[in-house]
Amino acid sequence: MKLFGTDGVRGKAGEFLDAMTTMKLAMAAGIFFRKHSYTNKILVGKDTRKSGYMIENALVSGLTAVGYDVIQIGPMPTPAIAYLTESMRCDAGIMISASHNPYDDNGVKFFDKHGNKLGVGCEKEIENIYYNDDLLLSSQVIGKEIGSSKRIDDVIGRYIVSIKSSFPKDLTLAGMRIVLDCANGAAYKVGPTILEELGADVIVVNDKPNGYNINEQCGALHPENIGKLVTEYRADIGIALDGDADRLVIIDEKGEVVDGDKLLGSLCVFLEDENLLQGKSCVATVMSNKALEDYLNSHDLKLHRTDVGDKHVLKTMHDESINFGGEQSGHIIFGDVAKTGDGLASALQVLALILKSGKKASEVLNTFDLYPQLLVNLQVSEKIPLEDIEGLAAILDGIRKKGMRDLIRYSGTENKLRVLLEGKDEKLVKSKMDELITFFKSNL
Repeated sequence: MKLFGTDGVRGKAGEFLDAMTTMKLAMAAGIFFRKHSYTNKILVGKDTRKSGYMIENALVSGLTAVGYDVIQIGPMPTPAIAYLTESMRCDAGIMISASHNPYDDNGVKFFDKHGNKLGVGCEKEIENIYYNDDLLLSSQVIGKEIGSSKRIDDVIGRYIVSIKSSFPKDLTLAGMRIVLDCANGAAYKVGPTILEELGADVIVVNDKPNGYNINEQCGALHPENIGKLVTEYRADIGIALDGDADRLVIIDEKGEVVDGDKLLGSLCVFLEDENLLQGKSCVATVMSNKALEDYLNSHDLKLHRTDVGDKHVLKTMHDESINFGGEQSGHIIFGDVAKTGDGLASALQVLALILKSGKKASEVLNTFDLYPQLLVNLQVSEKIPLEDIEGLAAILDGIRKKGMRDLIRYSGTENKLRVLLEGKDEKLVKSKMDELITFFKSNL
């Protein structure tokens, strides 16, 4: 598809994702959702990027042009849009965000009336409508049929209550000191409120968005920054979110970042111990370390792997009736709590695990060792199909014969080639990665 990537439509705001493109996309989405309309309402939220104003207004124009009424709720986390779309009985929800990308990027993510991300088939149908100029023209309405829009500023409370209710009622965060990094993003209000209302002593940083500083040297992409604050303030834990708050990175009391696979493993076993895990399984992507799989197997639990992207994790969770999964990068999905990755909901489950264990974060979240793994992102000017790159198959065949695991793919949102190698011999992994980097630099 030309428009949709691995997570909605994303690109440079004002260039790829300009006002005209956004308005046409909104019209196409409106035409698609009208086929099964229930309330004729669509919810629109956004993160804190300045370009969100332009994109929001273009979305409203496109949706009202085809007869939809729009509810605008301003800056809110992506998982809040998923929750509120269903809670407020809307036909669909739209989140304006480029997640962890720099401020000058932006994106549009769609949710159905149940708060679920759209599948590839639905995205393809919207894209087909987008390129059908005759249908776009004939679907515009006039007179009393033109839609309306209104802004509601008090829905934040609904989301806060829903997240707080996921925390065990017999527990409290009183006496726990937490450093929270909001990434100058969408959770800058709800994040501190939830933790404080549950009793925590919260030290909040990067909670003053100005339209340009979202994700800038902060949040889930730079958790090492609050690692220093955790030790300085003698905090029990650090919590780092990304710009739209669907990603979580945990920093233990020593100021060290907890690996995403270790977090998944610890939480999965915790859910099993609490008799809350469905299917005795966890869903993760091909990026996850094999040590996670071996750790879960040692507890008689199974790991299902999917392609990269939380929507693929969600689909497998749904298909296999599994209620827990996530990505190594920090998208953690508790199916009984949220319809997508939710950094704040996941953080509360981590805190519940720590409190119930009676141990420090560094002990309870560090239960197995990872196998040596390297991930390198290479900038490319053109995404040549990997199967067309002469000599690559022979190099990979040699790597696999040495018992190593590889994953090479292009980014769905950026002009980058992601190269992952994993094996039990660290020196061999590094040597083969150097060989691959040299190869790709000379061929791409």
